[in-house]
Amino acid sequence: MKVELENVKPMDIEKRSFEIITEELGGKKLIPGTELIVKRCIHTSADFDYAENLCFSPDAVEKAIQAIKEGACIVTDTQMAKSGINKRALARYGGEVFCFMSDEDVAEAAKKNGTTRATASMDKAASMDKKLIFAIGNAPTALVRLYELIEDGKLNPELIIGVPVGFVNVVQSKELIMETKTPYIVAKGRKGGSNIAACIVNALLYMIDNRRD
Repeated sequence: MKVELENVKPMDIEKRSFEIITEELGGKKLIPGTELIVKRCIHTSADFDYAENLCFSPDAVEKAIQAIKEGACIVTDTQMAKSGINKRALARYGGEVFCFMSDEDVAEAAKKNGTTRATASMDKAASMDKKLIFAIGNAPTALVRLYELIEDGKLNPELIIGVPVGFVNVVQSKELIMETKTPYIVAKGRKGGSNIAACIVNALLYMIDNRRD
C-alpha cells in the first residue's frame, strides 16, 4: 500500500489542521464566539466530542477576555497545565500563571485537614488579592472546593474552566460549577485534562491577540 503524505509547510501545519477540523465538523453549528475554543480543544485532542460536550455560561468568553485584559491571573491544578499556558502572551496584559500543588504549605494544610492538595491549593488561591481565572484539568476536588468557596462568599472568580478528566466525582464536580453564578467553560462528562485546560486559556489569549510569542 502506498502512503501519500500531504505536502504542508511547517508554518502551515496548524492552519491546515484547523481547515480539516472545520471540514469534518461539516454543518455542525457552534455557539457564536466559542468556535475557536471548541476547535482548539479538538486540535489538541483529536476528539470531536468537544463540539458537543463543551458548555459555556452566558457571555463567559466575553467576560473572560475582559478579565484577561484587566490583568487577571490564572490558577491551575497541575504543573502540566501551567507549562502549557502561553505565559508571555498572558504577561502582556499583566497576568501570571500560578500552580500551588507543589508548595510545602499546601502539602502541610492538606495533611492537617485530611484533604487533597488540590483542595488546599484552592484555599491558598482564595487568599490572593487578584482577579482570578481557574483552569482545572485534573482534580475534581478542586472544583468541589471552588464551589464551596463561592457558595460561602469567600471567592468570586472571573471564570472557571472546569475540565478535569477521570471517573470519581468528575461529572458531579462539573455539574456543581454549572450551578453557580460564576462564568464557566465546562466539558460535561468524563473527558478533559490538563492539556484541554491549557488550550482553552490559550484560545482566549489568541482571541485577543494571535501572537504566539
